[in-house]
Amino acid sequence: MKAAITTTARYLPERIMTNFDLEKMVETSDEWIQTRTGIAERHVVEKGQASSFMATKVAKILLHKSKTSPEDIDLIIIATVTPDMLFPSTAALVQDNIGAHKAWGFDLSGACTGFLYALETGRLLVESGKYNKVIVIGVDTMSSILDYTDRNTCVLFGDGAGGVLLESSKKENGVMDSILFLDGSGGKYLHMPAGGSLLPASHDTVDKKLHYLKQEGKIVFKFAVKKMADVCSEILERNGLTGEKIKLFIPHQANKRIIDAAAQRCGFTEKQVLININKYGNTTAATIPIGLDEAVEDGVIQYGDLILLAAFGAGFSWGSMLLHWGVD
Repeated sequence: MKAAITTTARYLPERIMTNFDLEKMVETSDEWIQTRTGIAERHVVEKGQASSFMATKVAKILLHKSKTSPEDIDLIIIATVTPDMLFPSTAALVQDNIGAHKAWGFDLSGACTGFLYALETGRLLVESGKYNKVIVIGVDTMSSILDYTDRNTCVLFGDGAGGVLLESSKKENGVMDSILFLDGSGGKYLHMPAGGSLLPASHDTVDKKLHYLKQEGKIVFKFAVKKMADVCSEILERNGLTGEKIKLFIPHQANKRIIDAAAQRCGFTEKQVLININKYGNTTAATIPIGLDEAVEDGVIQYGDLILLAAFGAGFSWGSMLLHWGVD
């Protein structure tokens, strides 16, 4: 039994924040941002909207496109580091919003690698034979944890959600292979210090801006370039493949220079690499499923194509996944 991706979906908030908007908020410029990151604009939720709002939009699109009843969903996995609240889970909120009353679910915290972690979890549960229809969504409301006076972080991220419907299949399609890593020693270089049980919210933590994302950019960049390129090369070699055999490489959209380095290492041409960071920025767990849905919608990938996914994020976490596309 294989776990095949049968449907894809994405949701981006209507509000767009351009680099020129950021110029009015923090000392930066469109030229500075685009040169260093490749980002021109990003989407941001309106007040009162959060991760469950965007994830629910994606889930409803998945159900509509696949003509699936909410009652037929067995499991909902939400990859996010920006849940609406610590509990109940975002998955519980989405389950109630779409009326999937027979499904169970949970949130998974894997930062920018979260969608790959969630997809691996979902596919193994489908392959166990116990579950037939699993919704996997990557969503993050990064605007909720950004300090818009810190130009080193606020220019990088956007809000968004993307997801897939995993279904059991007897065909030779679905997830072929995956390699996932975690190195907790890198946690201190990309994290949000307060808000958990170690540093609960207080006047002190708020005054010190400890509820915002903190990043040591140079260290993260250095690790990301090497680890994402390494894991992509490793999964290709393990499966006896060369870069030319891959129809599309969908990398996590954190920085165009990181993407270019990984693509060059694997010998991908420009046409083989999906890049949309210019439009959305880094939407954390949502970047890969958003890109996948765009590729499907644009007809870039067809039945039988090989697709390579890769990500690097906080933790440090990183990994790669090889897909054999099986949707007609």
